[in-house]
Amino acid sequence: MTQIDFYTRAGDKLATACRIAHKARQQNLRVTVFCPDAALAREFDRLLWTQPATGFLPHCPSGHPLAAVTPVLIDAAGDCTLNSEVLINLHHEWPACFSRYQRLAEIVTNDPDDAAQARARFKHYRDRGYDLRTHDLSGA
Repeated sequence: MTQIDFYTRAGDKLATACRIAHKARQQNLRVTVFCPDAALAREFDRLLWTQPATGFLPHCPSGHPLAAVTPVLIDAAGDCTLNSEVLINLHHEWPACFSRYQRLAEIVTNDPDDAAQARARFKHYRDRGYDLRTHDLSGA
C-alpha cells in the first residue's frame, strides 16, 4: 500500500518538491512530479536546472523519448505510466494513479486555499485506509 507523506507549512512548494526529489534520488528512487498544467511543469523544469546550485537531477517530461531511462519525470498530463516509486503531487487534487506508487509526497503551504485543498486530499486518503504521515516544515 502507498505510503503517503504530507509536508506541511512549506514556504515554497516548488523548492520543497525539488528537495524531496533530490532526497529520493539519493536513495536511488525514481521520481514523478505531477503538475497541474504545462506552465508549472516548465517552472519546475527550470528549477531543477539550478537547485541545488552544486547538483543536477536528470529530468524530462513524462512523454519524452528518454523518459524510460530518466530518473525524474515531470508529468503535466497524468500519464503515470513509467515510474512506480515516488510521486510528488503539485496538483490541488489527488492523482488518479497515486496507488500505483510506493510513496506519495503531498506539499502544503500556509496559503488558506492550498491548506483547504490538502485537507480534502488528506481525508480522501485517510478514508481509504492509507498510512499517512505529516512533517511540519515551519522550522526547516
